[in-house]
Amino acid sequence: MTTHKPGTGRSNRKQVTVTDIAQACGVSRATVSLVLRGSPLVHADTRARVEAELKRQRYVYNRAAANLRRQTSSSVALVINDLSNPFFAEFAAGVDEALGEEGYVTLLGSTAESPQRQLAVLGSLVEHGPAGIILSPAEHSDGAALQRLLGAHTPALVFNRALPGVDWDFLALDNEHGARLATEHLLSLGHRRIAFFGGHADSSSCRQRRQGYSDAMRAAAIEPSPDWLVECSPTRVEAASRTAELFEHAPDATAAVCYNDTVALGLMLGLSARGIRPGLDFALTGFDDITEAALSTPSLTTLAAQPRACGRQAAELLLQRVRDPGALSRRVIAPVKLVVRGSSGAAAM
Repeated sequence: MTTHKPGTGRSNRKQVTVTDIAQACGVSRATVSLVLRGSPLVHADTRARVEAELKRQRYVYNRAAANLRRQTSSSVALVINDLSNPFFAEFAAGVDEALGEEGYVTLLGSTAESPQRQLAVLGSLVEHGPAGIILSPAEHSDGAALQRLLGAHTPALVFNRALPGVDWDFLALDNEHGARLATEHLLSLGHRRIAFFGGHADSSSCRQRRQGYSDAMRAAAIEPSPDWLVECSPTRVEAASRTAELFEHAPDATAAVCYNDTVALGLMLGLSARGIRPGLDFALTGFDDITEAALSTPSLTTLAAQPRACGRQAAELLLQRVRDPGALSRRVIAPVKLVVRGSSGAAAM
């Protein structure tokens, strides 16, 4: 029978260190650390060589210990309200790109517009000790409950929808100005009976877009009728199914400012199903300028919001907060630009 002397067994095998890997590969410890954190700053050939050596020497990365050494986490939590919306998928990609460049890993969660799911997702992500959190809140979110969950010292940034009762950094689109631009565009084409279609009035972004629409209408000496405001969830399926309701409320409407692009694309489907030609018989605009907006038939007039750039900006703002937690909270409004395409035809004379 083979025996092992004390100190010679497999369990006492010397632990492989970052220094061991660096020396074997002929690179610096910093380069090995960047590879371990998934940073895109390392050349692909170098990364492959380091990863092969990590595997050969059976290196085990202790992320918790690394976080303690850095006095911060190497991850950031990103919680999105609707990943099925291409706008938020692009936004998430921008966040991940910017975080990756700084050596952070993105922990992604989706709430599907459920405040209850949001609390569960955030509670789970907080257990990983992220350096900070970027949150696009679900509809009807309770700011006080979220504040209690995250605590006073977790760096957080809210995107898209305002959260009453919290003093976190906030990044939003220029909703009011964008909707006003869209409405003024339709008015310039001769439309007067213009509806605002989609979104829920208790959402801050929807309220702001409705306000921009109403201001433009009143500036043109047109008082928008309450019947011209049609609510629906900001999804394509819901918008298509509510097309009949639009014409029940506003049978003489000739155009609509839509809450976002997915709503506009859904309305276009609903119009076509009723034999109404979008862009010819009925004009409409969107908001966001998702990739599909330029490819639809007709192509969609919309407000370009550059979601990937917004994602990068959100990540940069959060990391500024991580580095300077005592700074005053910031409210940043990202500009939008009207892009005119085929869906906004002139009113029939």
